[in-house]
Amino acid sequence: MAQLHHSSIYFAFSLLLDLISSFIFSTPTDQPIPFLFATLMGLQHCFAMVGGLITPPLVVFRFTVCGFPFCPDLEQYAISAALITSGICTIINIAQIPIPFSEKINGETLYIGSGVLSVLGTSFTFLPIYEIAISQMKADGMTGREAYGAMIGTSMVCCLLELFISFLPMVTKRLFPPIVTAITVMLIGVSLTGTGMKYWGGGVVCAEMGWQTHTEVMSAQSEYGFGFGPPFPTCANGETSFFYGDPRYIGLGFSVLSFLVFIEVFGSVFMKNCNVVLALLFGYMVAAFAGDDGAKYIDQDNIKLAEPITFLWKETFPISFYAPAVIPLLIAFIVTSVETIGDLTAIYEASYLEIGTNEYNRSIQGGLTSDALMTILSGLFTSMPNTTFSQNNGVISLTKCASRRAGYACGIWLILFGVLGKVAGIITSIPDCVLGGMTIFLFANVLVSGISLTNKIDLKNSRRNRFILAFSLALGVGVTVWPYAFQDRRASSYTAAFWTCEDCSNALKGIRNGVVIFLSTGYCIGTIVAMLLNCILPADPKVTEFQTDGKVEETGLGPEDVVEKENEKAVP
Repeated sequence: MAQLHHSSIYFAFSLLLDLISSFIFSTPTDQPIPFLFATLMGLQHCFAMVGGLITPPLVVFRFTVCGFPFCPDLEQYAISAALITSGICTIINIAQIPIPFSEKINGETLYIGSGVLSVLGTSFTFLPIYEIAISQMKADGMTGREAYGAMIGTSMVCCLLELFISFLPMVTKRLFPPIVTAITVMLIGVSLTGTGMKYWGGGVVCAEMGWQTHTEVMSAQSEYGFGFGPPFPTCANGETSFFYGDPRYIGLGFSVLSFLVFIEVFGSVFMKNCNVVLALLFGYMVAAFAGDDGAKYIDQDNIKLAEPITFLWKETFPISFYAPAVIPLLIAFIVTSVETIGDLTAIYEASYLEIGTNEYNRSIQGGLTSDALMTILSGLFTSMPNTTFSQNNGVISLTKCASRRAGYACGIWLILFGVLGKVAGIITSIPDCVLGGMTIFLFANVLVSGISLTNKIDLKNSRRNRFILAFSLALGVGVTVWPYAFQDRRASSYTAAFWTCEDCSNALKGIRNGVVIFLSTGYCIGTIVAMLLNCILPADPKVTEFQTDGKVEETGLGPEDVVEKENEKAVP
């Protein structure tokens, strides 16, 4: 019976791969690789993205939608929904489905999907906006479920901008030159890395309530006999409860970071591609064997209460619209459009496909269209926006396997992991401090990606570029590190001195909230400032050379030309 069962699974998986492949036309990346090889490559792509995929819904639901008290059942559903949604969207994106009658309307056939091995998942770009906007809505009296539904609905509307961009990708590239893109990605990384540090010390909620442990506050409580209600400054990780930054929590998070270093030194190519998941599993095992006076760091109830099988719409959220989040979300979709163009270009390079061809242009158009439509589909699936994931580009480069069949296998693995409810139960039982050790590294990679983009910018010879970079980062990093110049403090709505609005009308409060979300989201204000400066600042003057005979000669080379010349010299 066991042999028959395994044979049935093998046959079903193989049939599903062949069925998907039969509905699409052949491309250079649709190599007829063996079933077992496609399965293993798909699993590797799945492991490479699952760490980044589960983090946004886990963070949003644990610390924003639910907060204190936590709601593991909703967290588990959000993770399962994210995995299933990502799997379905990935398969659609790789398939590259032609849009019916588009040739008669547009003059050429338009597509949904990139047609190459590009996977889709929940983007970190939307995480800061969801956190701030949901917190603001809850402060206005909405429940976490209602606030999350409002953000889903708003995202489904705002993603239409990316759909429009999909027909004008070159315009987007002109609006977002490398310097603007680099600033945007760096600021997203800075924002997320700070949040990861809160997890590492024990949790976001207790980190933000740490002011209660101040000596003067504690003395006043003791002297006057008053106390504060929940949430408390103690961090609950499983059955343990310590103050934020306790060395036991720091140590568990550090075990994840230590194993990441171990993998880089001694790990195989496969291990390095899956380093985030493997390090998280290692930290989880350390936490499982550790304890404090009999108290465990892992809450087994999350696993026991998780249903064996789950699927979409087990939990639902009332979809609505939240106007104050529109501008930040529109900026986010412009950012993801630029990221998608860059990711698809990197995939073409890693897959040894020619850039600038009709196939490449078709992939760009189809990939952007897929991002927009899959965000709408994700909203209907009760999940956060899905866009092209860049984590898998490295897997293609290292394995030299760009077959779309590996991508289909990856999508099926993601759906399988999502359907198995116990997988979500295990993920939600991970202590915050262990999760922090993983997320601080994962989020810092976003920052490094932004820094790497500065290689395309001349910062040595161009005063203009240095000014744009410094000015934009000054505002973006500034409000990220200290958002309370504009943002309300916890449980103190409409009291920020920048714009107090306790007695305002509902309409004015909505406008005020939109302004606050924009100004306190570092990458929003930094991106807009960078775009404006890039438009209004004059170009750098031409480089002038002084000859030995005292004559002045105009070389005709500006900073961009200097970079191009240097690149030409570097090519052997």
